[in-house]
Amino acid sequence: MPDEGLDWLEVDPLLDQLDEGVIGEYDLTSTPNDFNVKTIIDYVENGVFGIPTFQRNYVWDIKRASRLIESLILGLPIPQLFLYEEGKNRFLVIDGQQRLMSLHYFLLKRFPRMERRGALRRIYDEKGDIPKDVIADDSYFENFNLHLPSPLPSHQNRFNKLNYDTLSEYRTALDLRTIRCVFIKQNEPKDDDSSVYEIFNRLNTGGVNLTPQEIRTSLYHSAFYRCLYKLNIDPRWRRLLDATDPDLHLRDVELLLRAFAMLLRGDKYSPSMTRFLNRFSRDMRKAPTNELQRLSELFGRFLDATAHLGPGAFGTRGKRVNVSIFEAVFSAYCAPAYFKNEPIKELTQDRLSALKADKDFSAASTARTADSGQVETRLRRAREVLATA
Repeated sequence: MPDEGLDWLEVDPLLDQLDEGVIGEYDLTSTPNDFNVKTIIDYVENGVFGIPTFQRNYVWDIKRASRLIESLILGLPIPQLFLYEEGKNRFLVIDGQQRLMSLHYFLLKRFPRMERRGALRRIYDEKGDIPKDVIADDSYFENFNLHLPSPLPSHQNRFNKLNYDTLSEYRTALDLRTIRCVFIKQNEPKDDDSSVYEIFNRLNTGGVNLTPQEIRTSLYHSAFYRCLYKLNIDPRWRRLLDATDPDLHLRDVELLLRAFAMLLRGDKYSPSMTRFLNRFSRDMRKAPTNELQRLSELFGRFLDATAHLGPGAFGTRGKRVNVSIFEAVFSAYCAPAYFKNEPIKELTQDRLSALKADKDFSAASTARTADSGQVETRLRRAREVLATA
């Protein structure tokens, strides 16, 4: 996915190519079932059909959502939904999240304003939900009246400007309209959920390709991820990124994830970066509360130690943050505090400049950054230079 609007972030353009790997064989079963719209939305609201990123990463506009509602009212076919069986009466929506959120908003009779999606995500990250008073606030949401084009200049679409309450007899037709749901269960291997990641990665029939982190945050949603969301809205972190609102495609969350992964598991890194971050995310689902609190406090101390540097301190080429530089500096600078309980001293500009100027570090931070040799060199030189500069 293009990094539209991400003028603060610099990434290795070859990284996605390096993340391609051999896909294993899996024993999967898929079972189709048809549920009506009303039942499906009830399942979503009651958590049977889980969308961990519900109300956070909604990207459709009101015209596209309106066409979906119109298709259902008219009985036209829409793409089926794919759900992964996580446990008894617990299914993760793999494909169809945008469609389900469109239906949810239509039944609420409210639609999130496009220009406020970033602010809504900040509210979601702070509170874990979108409160009812925010949904009622016209500065964040507008009334969801269908926006449908007229078939001819002199003939208005009969559903245009209607909402869920004013559909009359068509409301029942919508409620009872069935949607095909395909339930997927992984039988073997039982302890490897990489097949679900691949299903996420390959479906995306909604027309909005998901980034690896968008897939990851749905698949590995946990207390650790809630911790990352909280850290991501820390004002000190937002100032470092020079970006007020969280990124809609979660690249800022991925930057935090990579930093912690390199701190805790960098010595065990092996390509690809995607699989490495997936494994780390899966392992951190078991992290106890006190460990998450410790990591949060550590990150806060790091932000305090770097607050004087300002935006651009971890960037090159006009960008304010280079992923490879930031994760290496964070890992090297925080390791003594995490593993040896040493204090975190203020990071000076001279130290950081010395690291950026280091020939080996620079080479390992600007090309093929997901290679195991590059990662090892980058982390090692960061430890050595920051300790001696």
